[in-house]
Amino acid sequence: MKVHTLADLKQLRREMQRRAERQAATQAAEEAQRRAQRARAERERELFQRAVGPVQPLRPHGRVALAPPAPPPLPRQRQADERAVMREALSDAFDVETLLHTDEHLSFRRPGLGPDVVRRLRRGEWAIQAELDLHGLRTDEAREQLGTFVREAHRQGLRCVRVVHGKGLGSPGKTPVLKSRVHGWLVQKSEVLAFVQARPADGGAGALIVLLRTASHGRA
Repeated sequence: MKVHTLADLKQLRREMQRRAERQAATQAAEEAQRRAQRARAERERELFQRAVGPVQPLRPHGRVALAPPAPPPLPRQRQADERAVMREALSDAFDVETLLHTDEHLSFRRPGLGPDVVRRLRRGEWAIQAELDLHGLRTDEAREQLGTFVREAHRQGLRCVRVVHGKGLGSPGKTPVLKSRVHGWLVQKSEVLAFVQARPADGGAGALIVLLRTASHGRA
């Protein structure tokens, strides 16, 4: 505001005074609000102290309370689905006898593979890269573990693995139930190209040497 006359000066003074009064009133209201908040906090503190009785504040210990790291999430539903698929995919009613070659030792090979594959497998030309021992497992457990083992071995690019099923000497009637089941399950696995009974040094009649497809193609 420009001042040209005495009347303008008086008006300016009045305006400045009104501004100062408004500012003072605002500050007084803010101070009153802060005092009311402090008084309310003090009343709540006193009420809490009367409710809980005498207390002793803890001394500062200088330690930081860290929450324990959360465990990694487990894909439980996917695992359950895979187990269900495995149970459905490997049937116990599968007739494997007509597919097995009963020469001097039991063996199996996919159609299109020559007998030389079985001979090479039996001679140990492929090094055994992994092993699964099914001793002591129930049928459902053995089926699930065998399916997972074959699938993971194939995914990792392994070619030759050993599956130990035992000779069945501890089964009722000395009948090797798990042994025949393992034969049928392996035949149903598309990753399996061939298998032969292990040599005596590798488990003999209680184990199989299994040849797997390569991850990129199915040639032996």
